[in-house]
Amino acid sequence: MPELPEVEATRLSFVDRISGAGIVSAWCGKPLRWPLGTAPVRLVGRTVRGVRRRGKYLLMDLDQGLLLLHLGMSGSLSFGAALQPRGAHDHFELLTSRGTLRLNDPRRFGAVVWAPDQDAPLARKLLGGLGVEPLSEDFDATGFHAALKTRKSAIKQVLLVGDVVVGVGNIYASEALFLAGIRPTLSAARLSRPRAEKLRAAIREVLGRALAAGGTTLRNYSNAAGERGNFQFEAQVYGREGQPCRVCGTAIKAIRQGQRATFFCPNCQKT
Repeated sequence: MPELPEVEATRLSFVDRISGAGIVSAWCGKPLRWPLGTAPVRLVGRTVRGVRRRGKYLLMDLDQGLLLLHLGMSGSLSFGAALQPRGAHDHFELLTSRGTLRLNDPRRFGAVVWAPDQDAPLARKLLGGLGVEPLSEDFDATGFHAALKTRKSAIKQVLLVGDVVVGVGNIYASEALFLAGIRPTLSAARLSRPRAEKLRAAIREVLGRALAAGGTTLRNYSNAAGERGNFQFEAQVYGREGQPCRVCGTAIKAIRQGQRATFFCPNCQKT
């Protein structure tokens, strides 16, 4: 957390308001996962051209340079004309002509990194290994199935790595596998073409529904306008261990895969 729907919902909540803004000042607090890569004062005077997303990264295009923002495990952005005074977990801030953008990250696994452009070595290092965007036309059944055939690991783990398809985090991997009727422990290489196509469609459907719901708020996630997500109320399996499956009534099970919790229905997801 946050995963792709939360990151995209965050982007949509402030991109129109910050685009065209001039940067008046920049401030860095406690160190984050990676250093900013430039002196904050060098951002002053730059203009925000727009904000894009690649996987779980937000790419803020400036008239000179690029800021890559990652929310880590617990980060969130706020943007407004009159934010509250900085707190203990606020670690980065841009004061612009249209409002203040602030990163709050209690665990400090997030990052704000400056690069000259998207082709710079640092940007390529962070973005170069990312898989196809799941909501784009590039996420096609043929390529997805071919990539899965080369992976012997459990399908849930393959989805989380993000080099086949990007942004399908823990919550949405469990939900998509349930919708597709696939056991999360099944080797990715064993998925037939029809089952891979069913999973591809399920990933797109789950992520689309989550984005429409503003993402998932399990603890403290909110977008840059302070709005919480509501997809948690639609979850079929995630966080529902011991509760009856909404389809067949079987108790939902939870297991650990790669130190992450996986939820599934042992009846609906037999293989």
